[in-house]
Amino acid sequence: MVFNSIKEVPVKDEQQLPEVQQKKTGVSRRNFLKTVTGTAAGIGISQVFNPVLIQALEKGLKRHPIIWIQGQGCTGCSVSLLNNVSPPIADVLLKVISLQFHPTVQASEGEIAMEHLYAVAEEYKGRFSLVIEGAIPVAEDGKYCIVGEIGHKEITMVDIMKELAPKAGSVLAIGTCAAYGGIPAAEGNVTGATGVMDFAKTEGIKTPVVNIPGCPPHPDWIVGSLLHLLEKGIPELDDDGRPTLFFGENIHDNCPRLAMYDEGELSETLSDPKGCRMDLGCKGPDTYADCYKRKWNDGLNWCVDNSVCIGCVEPGFPDGSSPFYEPA
Repeated sequence: MVFNSIKEVPVKDEQQLPEVQQKKTGVSRRNFLKTVTGTAAGIGISQVFNPVLIQALEKGLKRHPIIWIQGQGCTGCSVSLLNNVSPPIADVLLKVISLQFHPTVQASEGEIAMEHLYAVAEEYKGRFSLVIEGAIPVAEDGKYCIVGEIGHKEITMVDIMKELAPKAGSVLAIGTCAAYGGIPAAEGNVTGATGVMDFAKTEGIKTPVVNIPGCPPHPDWIVGSLLHLLEKGIPELDDDGRPTLFFGENIHDNCPRLAMYDEGELSETLSDPKGCRMDLGCKGPDTYADCYKRKWNDGLNWCVDNSVCIGCVEPGFPDGSSPFYEPA
């Protein structure tokens, strides 16, 4: 389903939301993030984006709270985002994002953190974005994924989705696990793992969902989609709920090895510097993403440089892409 608009995001005058936690934890968001920025981690977007992006993001995000919840996943999507270094993490976290909850990087924990999460969601109902990383296990009443507790009552990923998703202005499913179920939903799973959009449809949740798949997704896809969300609303989505801005081009049709394919020159091994790698298992013909031009590791390389495309942004991954490699 394609969403072309998003709920209006009104804001309070002089909103100082990020510092609310200090009363309970004794640690302000700003002081905590200054500590975080001292690590080797970086967050941001590559040179593909214009530098004025930070100014646009700062304008929108500091008045738009973000709640980031992790379900069935490996935290790789967060790691991917944190591993980008341009612009530096200080610019994004201190000037841009009002990140109110993230299990991996937040200072607080336990019941204090959970109470804060619910307080933000209630106070800014319809005015915050809910980011989901990882699949949602629905079997056994959701007991396969406990995200916290309040008053000695366990809170499952299913509980969080049912309570917070309807209150959010938008939901971003980050990574293939969150978008389509991914690895947790692969053959043999017993957890009933499902993606955000399917869960929302089942539960009758009407909040717009944007899928940003990938195992993991490129940092640009996350930040760029968020920018579009804040500046122009929900981006144009394809039939699988992905922004066409990043997922509208076929890998094979734009691969630098396409001319070799057209000439019938196929690689016999992964170490072969020439030739199309379709016979080795490359899923480029069935995959839509702009990896070929955006590249990874700050523009250094991408999968087909050293291996094959495994189609990690597509629904049905990994089962639909298996086996990843084929003998030539």
